[in-house]
Amino acid sequence: MSTMLRTENLTYSYPAGEENEQPTLALDGVTLAIERGSFTVILGHNGSGKSTLAKTFNAVLLPSGGRVYVDGMDTTDEKLLLEIRRRVGMVFQNPDNQIVANVVEEDVAFAPENLGVPSEEIRKRVDDALEAVGMSQYVKHAPHLLSGGQKQRIAIARAVINEPKVLLLDEPLGALDLKLRRQMQLELKRLQKQLGITFIYITHDQEEAINMSDRIGVMHEGVLEQMGTPNEVYYRPRTSYVADFVGNANILHKNGETLAIRSENIRMDGESVCTQEAVVVEKSFAGGQLRILFRLSDGQLLTASRYGIDNDMQAGETVKIGWDAKDAVKVIDNDKDEN
Repeated sequence: MSTMLRTENLTYSYPAGEENEQPTLALDGVTLAIERGSFTVILGHNGSGKSTLAKTFNAVLLPSGGRVYVDGMDTTDEKLLLEIRRRVGMVFQNPDNQIVANVVEEDVAFAPENLGVPSEEIRKRVDDALEAVGMSQYVKHAPHLLSGGQKQRIAIARAVINEPKVLLLDEPLGALDLKLRRQMQLELKRLQKQLGITFIYITHDQEEAINMSDRIGVMHEGVLEQMGTPNEVYYRPRTSYVADFVGNANILHKNGETLAIRSENIRMDGESVCTQEAVVVEKSFAGGQLRILFRLSDGQLLTASRYGIDNDMQAGETVKIGWDAKDAVKVIDNDKDEN
């Protein structure tokens, strides 16, 4: 599979707002490659740089340093900017801010009309786009009267009607309730496979990232911490930040090393690996999972999780726990690097 989009040592700084202020570094040496036809998620907390990164992909923001290549085209080449922006569609979080007409078919047709596409071709594209997002029956409706999920489907139809090579989706489901958000996750995966174009999805939601993506890029303070498959990012995190952010792993310091151990991999049932003495601090039950917080003899805390509630351990009890060596992943300690 060929590369659709790549960055090389990409940096971006927002200009200083006031005299004597320093520019704000938002991206710091980001190098990545996104495969053609893939579903890639850029994951990170607010302020991590993920939305800034997305804006460099469609040349809304141009690099302060480094390079961005879209389908082989350099975004710093002014002669190519219009073509790059035509190849990269975008969907935002609030669909109300994207409505441009009073009737759905006119709203979806807005972009190709402005590009001078023949009317017969526009009609076909509108029909195809609305069918792809399951909104054909709403062609004559007023978009502002639709539900949140329906408005977002219209926004996606509007974005794909110009047949982009890449579709950027910046927190597109953030304004929807949980049930509808999960339904739309499935629909977006289906749509991406149907259209066969490259989807780049921006989110702070770890569940969305793991459920939807072929690959995940985790951003933190302008740095790409890790890029890999959901399994790689979850089970083989590169840094303590990734381990803690994607799935809330236990971070332990042992013999000069920093280890990440998933809570589901903590053993507490008398197996041979249970050699660590620990005190039960508290027990809780949520989302079908029993969670037990332990304090190790050196004072470090860790959490074990299990489905079900069949466990007789009580707060204050001293027990033996442990983990398989293969489940203790050595990671780079972000806190140590920052100090």
